[in-house]
Amino acid sequence: MSIRLMTRSTLALLGGGLLVLSSLSGCQATVNGQTLPSWAYLRDDVQYFPAGEEFLLPNQVRALEEYKASQASFENDLDVIQ
Repeated sequence: MSIRLMTRSTLALLGGGLLVLSSLSGCQATVNGQTLPSWAYLRDDVQYFPAGEEFLLPNQVRALEEYKASQASFENDLDVIQ
């Protein structure tokens, strides 16, 4: 009976050790601000970012042109009044 108890306690100890080891491995972790990959990083799908416009500020240029046009028309209106 003592051998059977020893076997059960040994199995319980081994099972607990495996549980602890499995909970400590295979997870994505952050160490000192650096994100380390998970265990499956080689099987992750590749993110695809389609090519877009090379010039990334078309809205800003359009807004500046509209602003300059409105300022020019404002100055023209002031010249007509004077």
